[in-house]
Amino acid sequence: MENKLYVSSSPHLSSNASTRRIMLDVIIALLPTSVAACIIFGMRSLVLIGVCVASCVLCEYIARKIMKRDTTIGDLSAVVTGLLLALNLPVNINPLIAVFGCIVAIVAVKQLFGGIGMNFVNPALAARIVLLVSFPNDMMTYPKAFFYKEGVDALTSATPLSDIGSYSYIELFLGKCPGCIGEVCAAALILGGIYLVIRKVISPVIPVVYVGVAALMTLVVGGDPLYQILSGGLLLGAIFMATDYTTSPITFSGKIIFAAGCGILTILLRTYSNMPEGVSFSILLMNVLVPHIENLTTPKSLGTVKKAKGEK
Repeated sequence: MENKLYVSSSPHLSSNASTRRIMLDVIIALLPTSVAACIIFGMRSLVLIGVCVASCVLCEYIARKIMKRDTTIGDLSAVVTGLLLALNLPVNINPLIAVFGCIVAIVAVKQLFGGIGMNFVNPALAARIVLLVSFPNDMMTYPKAFFYKEGVDALTSATPLSDIGSYSYIELFLGKCPGCIGEVCAAALILGGIYLVIRKVISPVIPVVYVGVAALMTLVVGGDPLYQILSGGLLLGAIFMATDYTTSPITFSGKIIFAAGCGILTILLRTYSNMPEGVSFSILLMNVLVPHIENLTTPKSLGTVKKAKGEK
């Protein structure tokens, strides 16, 4: 039998991973955080999660029908977007505001750019920023939850980042503090991150570099690194949103640059801006720079000859 050499274009490696399997793993990884939210804030968290997930799935179904495209709700990406958006909201927010955020995430950020894999920023983060700018009072007012300290009322100044030092490390780690329903329990977020790394859904490069650079920047500005890491949405953003396949670099060096930029911007925004939280804005800004980061860090093809300056 004659042996033949078959030549084909890349990629030459195949994987049994599918969008649905990856999204299912992300949903499983977010279950500890969702359960913690229900324990800390009550069943209102479950209602908020249900509203956001259902709204995102419905928006995606209707948008795909109107655009005469194949239905993609089966890949579970809309479920993940709804779940992430819900975890970035305070539990007492008006459900209609949450639905508006879902429309922004799915229709404006995702489907109008072509659907999954085509959006240039993270849909859930973009929606959160739109809601933060449009409804600041609703987005920064946190109700009294089961585990809050006595005397802490539903005020925007109740978050740990607004009143640094008011909560112990253990309270921040276990979620005994105010905030959005998915950002308060660091233990649950870390557990979900470990699951994703074990399942090889995400690389630990971005979360580790993000958190490490944020800690170093906190030291530079004279703050408490551990308090900054455990407070606000830093862990939620570093583990679940900065690692988004579509909006983060694919090269190793690109991931390091991207994550380092997120860490630097987060602490600068937290320290010098008029809002205590900077995670959403920092990741969004770095999402915009991803194409340039990839152009700078993509390896050159073997045998490529560098063109002389001015040569076409």
